[in-house]
Amino acid sequence: MAIWKANKSNAMASSPVKQIILNKCSSLGKKPSVDIPKGHFPVYVGENRNRYIVPLRFLSCPNFRCFLQQAEEEFGFHHENGITLPCDEQSFCSVFSMPR
Repeated sequence: MAIWKANKSNAMASSPVKQIILNKCSSLGKKPSVDIPKGHFPVYVGENRNRYIVPLRFLSCPNFRCFLQQAEEEFGFHHENGITLPCDEQSFCSVFSMPR
């Protein structure tokens, strides 16, 4: 799997949660962002909220779903600044660098 850190600046268990995520990702800005390729979305990770661009296929990854559930519990999905994952960058990157 490939994730990449953006320059600074089985489907999901519950289809309503998946729809909320997809709606949130598609409504992050009024105009499409040119730095986010089609089929990807940004998440913010770590204390400094560093931005990572991840493929939509991660929505079916159990480890990523776990991060999303933690984010929902801690932050909810109704906020203006995109999806923030409540984990440190090292944990986030190590989960997705393991072969599947």
